[in-house]
Formats: sequence, C-alpha cells, structure tokens
Amino acid sequence: MKIAMIGTGYVGLVSGVCFAEFGFSVTCVDKNPAIVKRLQAGEVTIFEPGLDELLTRNARDGRLTFTTELAETVADADVIFVAVGTPSRRGDGEADLQYIHAAADEIAAAMKPNAVVVIKSTVVVGTNADVRDRIARARPGVPFSMVSNPEFLREGSAVEDFLRPDRVVVGVHDDAGAAAMKRVYRPLYLRETPMIVTTLENAEIIKYAANAFLAMKVTFINEVADLCEKSGGNVQDVARAIGMDNRIGSKFLHAGPGFGGSCFPKDTRAYAATGRKMNAPQTLIEQVVTVNEQRKRSMAERIVEAARRSGTKSVAVLGIAFKPNTDDIRESPALDIIPALQNAGLAVRAHDPEARSAAEPVLPGVTWCKSAYDAVEGAGITVLLTEWNAYRSLNLKKVSQLMGGKILFDLRNVFNDQELEGSGLEYHSVGRP
Repeated sequence: MKIAMIGTGYVGLVSGVCFAEFGFSVTCVDKNPAIVKRLQAGEVTIFEPGLDELLTRNARDGRLTFTTELAETVADADVIFVAVGTPSRRGDGEADLQYIHAAADEIAAAMKPNAVVVIKSTVVVGTNADVRDRIARARPGVPFSMVSNPEFLREGSAVEDFLRPDRVVVGVHDDAGAAAMKRVYRPLYLRETPMIVTTLENAEIIKYAANAFLAMKVTFINEVADLCEKSGGNVQDVARAIGMDNRIGSKFLHAGPGFGGSCFPKDTRAYAATGRKMNAPQTLIEQVVTVNEQRKRSMAERIVEAARRSGTKSVAVLGIAFKPNTDDIRESPALDIIPALQNAGLAVRAHDPEARSAAEPVLPGVTWCKSAYDAVEGAGITVLLTEWNAYRSLNLKKVSQLMGGKILFDLRNVFNDQELEGSGLEYHSVGRP
C-alpha cells in the first residue's frame, strides 16, 4: 500500500513519518520547495521530541520520501491523506477551507480509480461530504472512497500519541474506506487500540467536541484559580482532589495564563461559529472563547500593575512557545502579554529554548537572550510563561541576585515554598496563597 500525505505541517509531517514507521511506503507532499529541500536533507522542520530519529531511519530505509509533485504522487497512491491548514477566518471565526478545496481539486485531477481520500485536517461538520461531492463532480464515474480521520496529537508528545493513541476515529461512507483504514492502522489494531468506525459527520463533530471540552476544562480551572485567590484557597489542591474523580479526570486541570496553540483557540472559535451557523448555539464554548481572551489580558494587567507599584521599567519573560517541548508559538499567551507590557512602556527581555526563531519576527522590540539567566539580569520583574524543564531547575537565589528588582510572576505554578526559601523574591503564582 502506498500512502500520499498532502501537507508537511505539524499534523502531516508527524503522521507521514509515523505511517512510514508502521512499514508503509509514504510520500509527503508540500508546495514549498524550501521545506521539501530541508526534509529531503533529513532536517526536521518542526521541533517535536523523537521525530528526527524516526524521519532519519525511515528515509534511510526507503519508506519515506518528500516531494513538491502532488499530481505525480497522488496518481500512484492507494490512500491519500489531506493534512493542510484550516486557519480561522477573520471576522466570523469559521474554519477557512480554501486549502482543503485546493487540495481536493488537485487530487481529483490525478487520483487513480478506487483511491481512498482521507481528510486528516480538522474540518467543520459537513466538509467531508462536500469534498466527496466536489471530487465526484470533477471525476464523474471514477470510483473512490471518502474518509474522515481526525488527529488527536498533543504537541510535545505527538509521536507517542500517534504510535500509542487512546483511540482512532474513522468516519466513512462505504465499506472500502473502512477496510483501507483498518489496514492502515493494523499495527495499532494488533495492540488492541480502539477504532471508532462511524459516519463522516460524527467523526468531524467528535474532533471539535473533544477539543472544545478540553479547552473548557482549562478555562474552568482558571476561573477556579480566581476564586481561590479571593478566598485563600489553593487551586492545585482543589484540582488534585477533583481530578481524582474518574468522571472528571486529572488532565487539563492546570491553572495558567490561558490556552493557546494551533488547536484550542482555532477549534473553539470554529465550533462556536458552526453552532451559530446551524442554529444550534454552543453557548458554553462561546463563553470559553471570551473568558480565555480575557484571561490573557488580566495576566498582563497584573504584571503592569506590579511594575507601576515598584517603579520597574523592564520585564524578563521566560517561555514564548504556547507549551513546553514545542517551538509552536501560534496563539501563545506570550503573543498577547508581551505587546501589552510594551504598550505600558515596559522593556521586555525574553528567552525560550526553541521558539526564538518563530517568535522574533512577530514580537518586535524584544531583546532576545541566550539563556534564562541572561534574560533576568537587571530586570525588575521576571515572568515565567512556559513551563520548560530548563526553567524548573532555575536557581532562584541566583535569579534574585541577577535581577534589578525582586518580583517573580510564576504563571504556571512551577515553584514551591522550599525552592523560594531564602531567595528574597516577591512571588506571585496563580490561584495559590
């Protein structure tokens, strides 16, 4: 079986490499010649732990190749995965499907009979059926199968998530599509990974509903943190206790500056927009979107107020990526908080182990530093925004000595009383005394 993967962004590259690891012949297609050239040279174009090793091994063994030639690749493929971007549309928040439609048109022109077309991108309900009809109109009489196979990859642990998922969701409209997906995921089937075979529409809704629910958990615990701050509670103790309830679970109950990344912000907006469009308002998720945006503003306001109170003019920001173990800055809280600090007249020094190259062009005026200690030197306030392991091991006494002021905002609740003892820092966390 030959697999074509259209798109070498986060989802496409991880999926393509992992399918090759399953033993299939995989060709990944991207329109950008520079990206393809780097991948052909064995250079991973995203930071994802473990991905470089898998790419190198499977390319060396001949199972994984990269090209800009979509038509040539599709013409020889049995299964064609579409993993292109579906960004938010400006104004209404709906998913922009232009790249899906463009890929579908090119696939329709080149695919062989009985090919299986699989949309792996996150798309709103009804998209797979529309794409199926679009391809059928372009190639009347040519049999093919349409499949929805949404991804559930967490950045920073995507390889592990792909190779050992909680479940695989497959939406189909015929038996041939279902059979092809069972063959593609056979290595997981042998490990008894649950495979949910359902309709195209159900698969699309499952993806959005899952992400919306997880985003709602993050927003919920952030509001609990606000209550803890007002009442003398400790959000970590509360989260630990409620997370022990199997009906709730412990994951995504970590208070912080708001969620970001390539999925939650985009998907909650699109999910809410779809509800409005179909006259089935998703009011809980609409509120989640609103509260999360307010959350980032309120974090910036806390820092600005502390700067005014202390007379501080400079802030060190540790962590720009939206989460650790990735270089992804899409919708990161840092992209809202740092400009707000600059607008208040504060100079910003920043460090991130992996995200500087992505962040530097979109955060003008920031002084970029080689290490966390370089960033905090002379700063009146230090803000920890991303909980990289490198920051967890910081010597807080040294941080205090290097700083011009003594205020530390730990917006990820990384540090504890023992680590702070003797540092002389004025410590602010989230939802803790």
